[in-house]
Amino acid sequence: MSSPKIRSLREILAEVENKKIALGHFNISDLVAFKAIKDGAKALNVPVMVGVSEGEREFVGIHAVAALVKSAREEGIEIFLNADHTHSLEKAEEAARAGFDEVLFDGSKLPMEENLRLTKQAVEMIRKINPEIVIEGEIGYIGSSSEILKEKPHDLALSTPGEALRFVQQTGIDVLAPAVGNMHGLLESMVHGNEHKRLDIPRIAEISNAAGVPLTLHGGSGTADEDFRAAIQAGIRIIHVNTELRLAWRKGLEESLEKSMYEVAPYKILPGAYEAVRKVVEERLKLFNGQGN
Repeated sequence: MSSPKIRSLREILAEVENKKIALGHFNISDLVAFKAIKDGAKALNVPVMVGVSEGEREFVGIHAVAALVKSAREEGIEIFLNADHTHSLEKAEEAARAGFDEVLFDGSKLPMEENLRLTKQAVEMIRKINPEIVIEGEIGYIGSSSEILKEKPHDLALSTPGEALRFVQQTGIDVLAPAVGNMHGLLESMVHGNEHKRLDIPRIAEISNAAGVPLTLHGGSGTADEDFRAAIQAGIRIIHVNTELRLAWRKGLEESLEKSMYEVAPYKILPGAYEAVRKVVEERLKLFNGQGN
């Protein structure tokens, strides 16, 4: 029996551009989150991206997560694997050789000239390994931690259309991640209140027009729904959500432990975390794909 045909990530990006929707991207650190993302995408019949940062790759295992994605594709799920926030050429090469669909080479905290130089090297190297791999670069600075923060970092820096055009032209990247009011992590006020991140929508549109490639929104957790919708219309084609999933995972686990304080079987405790993560995933995928309200 032959495996179902899965489109390439490049084909998916062309489709979301044509439909003016966005591809949901969710990071994982364990099998629970992976299963929740996979099952959520399957239930809604939409493609999805799974991301693993350098730290997450080290914990989960770079070849183990690649095998999980390959297995999910055999179920007919259009799921794609991203080497998220890769900071060295060595780690970029490792991910490319492990069969990742996308590599984000992140030099955003470096001076622009250094970011340009290293990202261009990463593009040239990865294309030699596999020209089908989608390569993403990042400009501006939106922080570095997907966690709960007491206050907004002071060194955030927005991107400009001129920087975007130059970066795309000089590096040859396929996808650009700009800083447009987004931020990694969540503020405590966003967790405990009704505050949301607000995006610079006109800037997104200007950068999209200048860059001429699909844009990724990193640090999507806690963003107002109306800003997500407007950002997608302005040119955002991939949206990263991580902290929301981590928060849901923890709350779901805590609730399971409270209900069954003497339970020790992980497969009886972890469904609470699974259901909480899947709920977030499905809500975000519906929004990003224009399903429902």
